[in-house]
Amino acid sequence: MKNLAIIIFLLISVSVYAQTFEGKISYQNKYTSRMKDPNSEQLAALMGTTQEYYIKDGNYKTVTNGTLAQWQLYNNKENKLFYKMSNSADIIWSDGSVNEDTVIKIEKNKNAEIILGYSCDELILYTKGGAQKYYYNAKLSINPALFANHKYGNWYTYVKSAKAIPLKIVITNSQFTLENVATEIKKMKLEDNLFRLPENVTLKKATF
Repeated sequence: MKNLAIIIFLLISVSVYAQTFEGKISYQNKYTSRMKDPNSEQLAALMGTTQEYYIKDGNYKTVTNGTLAQWQLYNNKENKLFYKMSNSADIIWSDGSVNEDTVIKIEKNKNAEIILGYSCDELILYTKGGAQKYYYNAKLSINPALFANHKYGNWYTYVKSAKAIPLKIVITNSQFTLENVATEIKKMKLEDNLFRLPENVTLKKATF
């Protein structure tokens, strides 16, 4: 369950950041499992091969086509991540300030790849659990201050260095490799209620 939660996560303004991106980015996900159960095909089915990522003012929501993982919501004010799984009516939440991983080394490479016409720099986080590669362009900026408490998944470590939404992520560890690549970018105004939890739901703290 812990590994799946990490994958869910991986599946991610003021003054100088006045042009902070607001809108939706669609991604294609590819999984390579190093586990017998679930294998690559099963992992893809469970977690989803497509992903829609919405972001506004430090809040984000990810919706997938997975048979298990349905959506993930990050609430900036509460600094909590909420997960909806198909096998439970409850919504699971975890503390965004908690991070069991440790970044050992950070590496940057300029103009490493072109994605959807954007020349992307590469940022690699070498961690105790593996490696996280991010590809981003400064034109799709986000304000790092809005995610200062979002330690989970090394997200703030990435954001404070890149200051932009990733267009590609490659996560490698002993259990799996996840490749997450943007297929469409839409700058658009989003309604605040998109980032609110459904009414009359039961919240349950994550145990993973």
